[in-house]
Amino acid sequence: MSISLNGFVRGFSDRGLNVLSARVLQHGEQAAHWDLAGDERRLQHSISKSFTCMAVGLAIQEGKLSLQSKLKDFFPAYAPENDKVEPALRPGEITLYNLLRMSTGHDSPPLWAEERASLEEKDWVKYYMSLPLDRIPGTTFTYSSGDTFVISAMVQAAVGQTVKDYLTPRLFEPLGIHDVSWETSPLGVTLGCAGLSISNEELSRFGQLLLQKGQWNGRQLVPAEWIDFVTCKQIDNEGGPDWSQGYGCQFWMCRHDAYRADGARGQLCVVIPGKEAVIAINSEEDDMQGILDVVWEEILPLL
Repeated sequence: MSISLNGFVRGFSDRGLNVLSARVLQHGEQAAHWDLAGDERRLQHSISKSFTCMAVGLAIQEGKLSLQSKLKDFFPAYAPENDKVEPALRPGEITLYNLLRMSTGHDSPPLWAEERASLEEKDWVKYYMSLPLDRIPGTTFTYSSGDTFVISAMVQAAVGQTVKDYLTPRLFEPLGIHDVSWETSPLGVTLGCAGLSISNEELSRFGQLLLQKGQWNGRQLVPAEWIDFVTCKQIDNEGGPDWSQGYGCQFWMCRHDAYRADGARGQLCVVIPGKEAVIAINSEEDDMQGILDVVWEEILPLL
């Protein structure tokens, strides 16, 4: 089947939204595609987080991590006993689960892009674990790229490879995504929270993998149970219409019984299980809610 994206293009154009590329997959087939000037590899920003989450699921499957793994288990040198801080507020006690759902106890999340660019400390895990917590982890959602970077570092410590190298034979190559570029920390840790460059076409394949619960060409690349777990609501959040539906583990819940990976400047990978559909979008646009509004208005009714 095929659908027309004319209404979608007209909708975002009328709103002055700078969308660059769109792919719609349904029932495992490409139903529509549109490019402003070709589909090239672009920084996917925080969509990178959802790829890092796949590495976590694989490491758990291999018995090298668990949701209750703590930072002190892998970085004991940065988690000294401090009698002046109650145990629940010690950074070393932060669990992988609370890192995944971004409930680590920080009011001001560490390691934002601007801070990463100017930070004198090259060991970002050491820096992260030196910061006091504002509240007991597990209680409140605070969106944090620092949390995802630390997840990447935990995976690397557990499996002995960077997240990029770990995912290359397990995820990227089976999906036909070759020669991946992914930024690193000064010490060579895959950034995890951002920095992944792939095309929108490649992003749509990732969405299809999610829709198929980790199965690809007859192989189970990622455990189905993991994808079910991370793409359902794990904690409440607040924000605009599609930013207040709850957060999973490195995935956002959407309206219309959908979920998504998303990144700054309008990078979106929306999965709509009830429609067996994936919508992948690359943009240079800050009004991400505006893009999603047009998706719901102009693409959803066609599915």
